[in-house]
Amino acid sequence: MKLPAGRLTNGIAAITVAAFLLLYLTGQVDNAAIVGGFMPARLGDPALLEGMAAVPVWLTPLSCTFIHAGWLHIGFNMLMLIFCGRQVEHVLGWGGTLALYVVGAYGACLAQWAIDPGSTNPMVGASGAISAIIAPYALLYSQQQVRAIGQLSANLVRLLWLAGAWIAVQLMIGLASGAGMSELGQIAIAAHIGGFLVGLALTRPLLRWRFRKKPRAVH
Repeated sequence: MKLPAGRLTNGIAAITVAAFLLLYLTGQVDNAAIVGGFMPARLGDPALLEGMAAVPVWLTPLSCTFIHAGWLHIGFNMLMLIFCGRQVEHVLGWGGTLALYVVGAYGACLAQWAIDPGSTNPMVGASGAISAIIAPYALLYSQQQVRAIGQLSANLVRLLWLAGAWIAVQLMIGLASGAGMSELGQIAIAAHIGGFLVGLALTRPLLRWRFRKKPRAVH
């Protein structure tokens, strides 16, 4: 299967891998996680890392996407980003794909904060933002036929089915990894769910924006 070109997707992947290699080879991954990872407790206590050269808390949803814990972490994330991202970019363009990635990163962190606002465990990785890319990929390339149910349109049924399936898969992954329900926040399950839901919500508006009719010049 030949993937379409995706300059933005390739660029994000290249910068993310370069950031990982720089931190990994210099032994600074743990330090970067503290000063650049998303720490929910910082939203309620902005002075939590006072005295440290920490990234401003409002930027950490973006900075944390460039920090990964290890080779498996970065490898799986970049595989999903390139495979899904290039195909989504082919449809939505670079602007729509960038909007998905950025808003998805913030939505992922918001979901992570919502389940444990006092957590001082820094969240790192691009999986939340990438989940926002996977959502439109699932919507755009799904071959499954969905029918309307009562007052629910076929499109809404598809959205609800994908959202429910993604949430179920994420919970099963969390439980299979040995985490209890109270520990799911430590493995960013909520971030994956939050990013995915953002992607589902933005797909149709971005499609309309991408293929909007431009006004014709009147001569």
